[in-house]
Amino acid sequence: MSAWAATARGLTIAVRATPRGGRDALLAGTGEHFLVRLAAAPVDGAANDALVALVANHFGVPRRDVTLVAGHRARIKRVTVAGDAAALAEIAAALYAAAP
Repeated sequence: MSAWAATARGLTIAVRATPRGGRDALLAGTGEHFLVRLAAAPVDGAANDALVALVANHFGVPRRDVTLVAGHRARIKRVTVAGDAAALAEIAAALYAAAP
């Protein structure tokens, strides 16, 4: 799977999460996943909640439109973002285009 893929509902993204990463940040990663740094610890789902909030904020959608679909206890996770797939894919591509 590439870092993102359009679906009928919106966009599915793959992320590699680093909890206790000092600050929250969504960064360009490899061709297979985004890199996500989370200040939250992986305790009682706090890091997953922070991930959902970060993705929602970055893609400009409400939190209810972001769902963690795989990797609840793993570093590599899959997240769906509901909305216009083309517009969401442009946001994802812009993140990679802005990477040094």
